[in-house]
Amino acid sequence: MLGRRQIREKVVESVYSYCQNPIKFDVLEKNMFSSIEKIYHLYIYELNFLVALKDLAENQIEISKNKYLKTDSDTNPNQKFINNQVLKKLEENPERLFFTGQHKDLKWDLHDDLLKKTFQRMTSGKRYQDFMKEEGYSFEADQKFIGKLFLRYMAENEDFQDYISDKELSWSDDVHIANSMVQKTIGFLKEDQESKTLIKMIKDQDDKAFAGKLLRETLNGWENTEKVLTERLENWDLERVAVMDKVILSCAISEIDKFPLTPSRVIINEYIEIAKVFATDRSNIFINGILDKYCKDLNRI
Repeated sequence: MLGRRQIREKVVESVYSYCQNPIKFDVLEKNMFSSIEKIYHLYIYELNFLVALKDLAENQIEISKNKYLKTDSDTNPNQKFINNQVLKKLEENPERLFFTGQHKDLKWDLHDDLLKKTFQRMTSGKRYQDFMKEEGYSFEADQKFIGKLFLRYMAENEDFQDYISDKELSWSDDVHIANSMVQKTIGFLKEDQESKTLIKMIKDQDDKAFAGKLLRETLNGWENTEKVLTERLENWDLERVAVMDKVILSCAISEIDKFPLTPSRVIINEYIEIAKVFATDRSNIFINGILDKYCKDLNRI
């Protein structure tokens, strides 16, 4: 499971969407949970890409073995990559296998141009070649290599980002969440444990109730939020506050008011980080100032 920040992000996105195009609450809520589910699809799609790189490497080895004129490397191929212990655990993960079986569109074709291009870039890179030269097998080394591979050729690869955005429009907004899920999955793997489960955006009914309640309370309390902001803006009109800043503040104030068991500093810090993702460079400073004043006025710990 990820932290609730990612759920808060989806609530912020949904409230912002409502500001641009007001729709019935039940439709808005349904769209929000559908969007959250799509993040899981992207997460599986990215894991499948890593497994597909392994499959492609195995396929290349088989092709080389069947050459009429073979070199020594064709006859005795270096299998360090295809024997990578992290890739094997991801390949054998039952949840990934089951979900991919239910959603065939998440499986990568070995003839896919992006997959082949990425494989060629990877295998010609120094990091890959150095890894293949290392003697012996170490789970820690395998884990570190796959983590770096994911960052270099997927998370930080503009071609990969463009590809997934074209496949599903909403993925472009949520790829940073899916990337975090993949990184955590790689990091959580243990040498002596099977990889049986994967990460969920919403782990249980409490998380789902939290998301729904925060969305509802934010929309219902919009007028109150504007009043709170107006009272705390210094030499600044409410109309001049950016819509996204107002949305983030509205969600934060609603959570401060309606979720008393969550410490105020935790809430403030969460929305400061969300502002860094969605708002302008200085928004986090503005948002921190308003929320800090509000909590002090309420004597909210």
